[in-house]
Amino acid sequence: MLPSSAALLRWYDRHRRTLPWRALPGRTADPYHVWLSEIMLQQTTVAAVIPYYRRFLDLFPTVEDLARAEPDTVMAAWAGLGYYARARNLHACSRAVAAAGGFPRDMAGLLALPGVGAYTAAAIAAIAFGQPVVPVDGNVERVTSRLFALADPLPGSRKTIARHAATLNASAAARARASDFAQALFDLGAGLCTPRQPACALCPWRDSCAGLRQGIAASLPAKAPRAARPVRHGVHFLLTDASGHVLLRRRPEKGLLGGMLELPGTDWRDTPWTGSEALAFAPADADWRAAGRVSHVFTHFTLHVDIYAARVGHFPNTMARTGGMAVAHADLDMSALPSLMRKCVAAGWPATEA
Repeated sequence: MLPSSAALLRWYDRHRRTLPWRALPGRTADPYHVWLSEIMLQQTTVAAVIPYYRRFLDLFPTVEDLARAEPDTVMAAWAGLGYYARARNLHACSRAVAAAGGFPRDMAGLLALPGVGAYTAAAIAAIAFGQPVVPVDGNVERVTSRLFALADPLPGSRKTIARHAATLNASAAARARASDFAQALFDLGAGLCTPRQPACALCPWRDSCAGLRQGIAASLPAKAPRAARPVRHGVHFLLTDASGHVLLRRRPEKGLLGGMLELPGTDWRDTPWTGSEALAFAPADADWRAAGRVSHVFTHFTLHVDIYAARVGHFPNTMARTGGMAVAHADLDMSALPSLMRKCVAAGWPATEA
């Protein structure tokens, strides 16, 4: 028997979270706000997203404002959130939406937008447009796997979980309040059906939960053992001039950190670089000094970067021809510099002040 949608909605009406992108009770959600928050929340926590979301709305109050912005302005505002392909797709999507005169209201139209996958399309359709679909994020996966005692491990069980989740809004009560029902599922997972020590005694769906009856709720969803994360190595060079500018270059548009700025350096490879190997990639002849190591965890590997720092009176004349650009240290916070490179600058900066 499916759990009571009415019971969940009553619980939600009393305990709903207040979030900056969420419409007040009785109000219609702004699709721009929903879309922006959902893109930011991919692979990122609510607490981390809130200040970025507010800053984006200050800079780009409407989707048209975002569409008109320069790519570097968008990437600079995104810097620190990670997964930078999301920012590129965000900008491309804003331009498509602005050109079309607004967001599509249906799943097919939403799925055609750059960077919008099945989950994001369902979230926008349900929350902003009241479409009777169930967006399945990590919270909803967890709630569903426990409700139906789905014990097969992730990620292989995702399709099965999604099929069961799609049945949760079958009642008239859920479909009449599709926006609230989707957000109620999110809040149930975030507030009560938490990854560890779920508050089952307070849950409005406890009487329907097979995982609780079987005593396995807290162990679900099961996860397959993770493979060890590989390690890669790189070297980057912090070169500053007498006026306090930093030499940067732009990464290729395709690939990891695509289109972002970086300190010049080597490729990232499986084995460490020796000093003599690395210095062949230095952007100028200078008195290079080892300035420490930075470690950064990406989704699929851990990167160790050795930093070399040097100071020159003037940047080399070849700088422009090789794609380099000078940015004042004081302006780095407004540049499209990913968090990895911000760490590299921080590690190397004192060594250039001798």
